[in-house]
Amino acid sequence: MARSVRVAYQVWPSAAEMAMASARMFAARVEHAVATRGIARVALSGGSTPQLTFKLLADPAGPFAATVPWDKVQLFWVDERCVGPDDPESNYGVCRALLLSKVAIPAANVFRMEGELDPEVAASRYESTLRNVMKLEGAESPAFDLLTLGMGPDGHTASLFPHTAAIDEMGRLVVANHVEKKEAWRITLTWPVINQAAEVVFEVEGPSKTDILAEVLTGPRDPERLPAQLIRPSNGKLLFLLDEAAAAKLPAASEVSAGAGYRVGILEV
Repeated sequence: MARSVRVAYQVWPSAAEMAMASARMFAARVEHAVATRGIARVALSGGSTPQLTFKLLADPAGPFAATVPWDKVQLFWVDERCVGPDDPESNYGVCRALLLSKVAIPAANVFRMEGELDPEVAASRYESTLRNVMKLEGAESPAFDLLTLGMGPDGHTASLFPHTAAIDEMGRLVVANHVEKKEAWRITLTWPVINQAAEVVFEVEGPSKTDILAEVLTGPRDPERLPAQLIRPSNGKLLFLLDEAAAAKLPAASEVSAGAGYRVGILEV
């Protein structure tokens, strides 16, 4: 039986305000991890939603580019398309263009998935990278300080797509996953790895996600069809950053203190 998880969701008036909340959360989690352990390990997702967050973090006139301790940040990826790093579809490539090329993060602290390789080879190499960098032993799983996720209109997250083999993988850290409807391969962290992160955050915006978000959070459990339901962190906490459009069919969120800028709701799933 799946563990129960407390889902907190913040509903922001716009996607832009949600992106700023995401950037502030990134900075806060990094600062906390660095203060606690001397290093922060963050796993990023691709797609269009995080792009504004990347721009905010990189903005030289903003509050993050100069204040985040980039030299103490190690960046990893949740998933990747099987393309080269210069391809416009590359999750790493988009992040490099919008963020990495503009902040003082050492190249040695950036660990991309090698989408240009054979998918199985790329998955195996990334698993080895995680084990070596995080000094994992045996069946030990990496524990990221922050891991961000999106959600597709079909209920997928990371590259865990409905009715694909990766949904059933529990022993490996990283797998190559064939997505028949896209006629493509993807490389992805497995869901048990995602669930070990200290902070797991979904960032979902826009009316195309309204129905699927409500189904994932309030509908019957069916992770084979809705893989996002597999994400139930081991610490029992899960955060969703949403705009008004995405949250339109969730239970009404209560108002928070004046000036906070968002409403918050709580679900047990």
